[in-house]
Amino acid sequence: MSDRFQSFVILAGMRTGSNLLEANLNALEGVTSYGEVFNPYFVGRKNADELFGISLAERERNPLPLLQRLRSETPGLSGFRFFQDHDRRVLESVLADRTCAKIVLTRNPVDSFVSLQIARTTGQWKLADAKRLKTATVHFDETEFRDHLAAGQTFQLHILAALQKSGQTAFILDYEDLGSLEVLNGLSAFLGLSSRLKAVDDTLKKQNPEELEEKLDNHDALVEAVARADAFGLTRTPIFEPRRPIAVHEALAVDAARLLFFPISAAPDAEIRDWLASLGALRRGFDQKSLRQWKREHPGHQSFTVIRHPLLRAYQAFHSKIVSGVLPHHRNTLVRAYKASLPDPGQPFATAEAERRAFLVFLHYARLSVLGQCGQRVDANWASQSAILQSIARFHPVDLVIREDRLQSAFAYLTGNDTVTSPEISSADPYRAGLDAIYNERVETAGIAAYARDYSGFGFRRWRGQAA
Repeated sequence: MSDRFQSFVILAGMRTGSNLLEANLNALEGVTSYGEVFNPYFVGRKNADELFGISLAERERNPLPLLQRLRSETPGLSGFRFFQDHDRRVLESVLADRTCAKIVLTRNPVDSFVSLQIARTTGQWKLADAKRLKTATVHFDETEFRDHLAAGQTFQLHILAALQKSGQTAFILDYEDLGSLEVLNGLSAFLGLSSRLKAVDDTLKKQNPEELEEKLDNHDALVEAVARADAFGLTRTPIFEPRRPIAVHEALAVDAARLLFFPISAAPDAEIRDWLASLGALRRGFDQKSLRQWKREHPGHQSFTVIRHPLLRAYQAFHSKIVSGVLPHHRNTLVRAYKASLPDPGQPFATAEAERRAFLVFLHYARLSVLGQCGQRVDANWASQSAILQSIARFHPVDLVIREDRLQSAFAYLTGNDTVTSPEISSADPYRAGLDAIYNERVETAGIAAYARDYSGFGFRRWRGQAA
């Protein structure tokens, strides 16, 4: 047993070498690491639904009893791996706990991103037998890389800030350190253990040892993307990066009209894009530097976004992302942990009552998600519009927040033309008709509970079968 700590947590990300680090820790006498105990989709190991007698559904309702049992029922020093998309309730608990050792594992974000794309393509996440190695050449997508980089950076900065504020320190490891026996034994000393490794565990084999050029079918796109990232002062180890505004690559601009649109997921989007395109050529794919430059080059510009009634937006997200199966992990969580009864993807509900029951489960899930009370990340499709606007404001506040039902007057204002034709948003679209068909008092109450900030903050009235 350690004389310094009672437990530990490996704070890492996908494809950073956390499996290898865990294997070496488990090779130390008196150490047990249980894997991804708070992964939203399983408990500890892939397809596992239970650990220490606590089920996935029970852990979803409250993860702390499992954390306590893991520590109390494990001889010696116990721990687990924690990634940025795991249950944030647990993260706050372990970061505040001085008896829990923090091990921070990072990797060059380019390498981890490419490795992640290959693993997703081949389906091979660990390799114990080199003869079974699966290889693939993947396509580099800059937008996905930016999202990967931003998510990892945000996670590391949160850890850094928490440790600084509480006066704690962590043992920092890079992916390449995992091959050093001296560094791994230094970690053992940091943990307060008397045992040492005699050799680095070689059970797991390195996957994709080729050069980056051999792993990508468009290596030049990677070079250009990294060059742009370097202009913002990004470094190899993001944990020491300064805080940054959010990514703005989804913004759309029209030079001729000097308009800038920030879309909100599950709110009016395609119609606005078509309308903007009618005013001039669309510009997209901004990063922070290029968008600031666009603003400087277009004095008198106006930025805007369009918000939707929270209940209609939730209903659209429910059908387009959950019922459809577009977000399978969230769908599986609703079915397994929240007992939602959903038809096969692409199939209709048997009855309006069956659809209403499932939508009520989703609204309950959305409420817990917005409040930070469930294990999965808050998806942009059902995050509150208040929170999304606040995140946009971290770059710069928009000039105009337009209610969906007031587009005509708002777009006349934006263009300075009272006769302008506004985007055509049908009042008879299938989502409105579908919501009308299942609407009742329980649905309204659940919607208000999930999105109280949006209802009160933007002045939305009750749905009552029509836009409000």
